[in-house]
Amino acid sequence: MNSIKSPRAYSRYAQEAVILLSKQIKLGRKQRQWSEQHLAERAGISRATLQKIEKGEMNCAIGLVFEVAVLVGVNLFEPGSADGLSRTIEHTNDKIALLPKRIQSKPKTIHDDF
Repeated sequence: MNSIKSPRAYSRYAQEAVILLSKQIKLGRKQRQWSEQHLAERAGISRATLQKIEKGEMNCAIGLVFEVAVLVGVNLFEPGSADGLSRTIEHTNDKIALLPKRIQSKPKTIHDDF
């Protein structure tokens, strides 16, 4: 029995966010006057992978996309230095620590009033 996977559905917002990031990466590369091959070598990826990132393909590894973005100067999450992200990570960890460690599904209530 063959099972054919249907393509993953992404929200419109996620698709547009990836397109925006991919265009910012391409813009940053071109502003630096770097070829695709040069940026790919700097990032340690193939030129084909860089082309997928710049086209906004949704199946590229997020670590690779972020690394390429950083190399061309795209600010991720907030403008400024990397220590700004460290503070945000600490703040987020503090919030997570205040929440329950495990989240369980709420039991379904059965209405058996006939």
